Amino acid sequence: MSSEKSPGTGKQFPRFDTDAEAEEFVENADLSEYDFSQFKPMGFEFEKKTKQINLRMPESLVDAIKARAKQRDIPYQRLIREAIENALR
Repeated sequence: MSSEKSPGTGKQFPRFDTDAEAEEFVENADLSEYDFSQFKPMGFEFEKKTKQINLRMPESLVDAIKARAKQRDIPYQRLIREAIENALR
């Protein structure tokens, strides 16, 4: 006999009035006994920590930046960001 349950055969999830009740349930319940078949994937959008910008610069300057970044074993975008940060200090 298999211990796996068919979809829809587990217990139904209770409803909670507060987040604290839901958190307590998740911490203490054996979730393998519950039916997840009606759950739907959910996504959350988080504010980006960085903002992308576009810069136009001579190809020779980009080549020099990439060479210096390679010497330091860091991505060239990080080197550019560090240079801008240092210039603003």
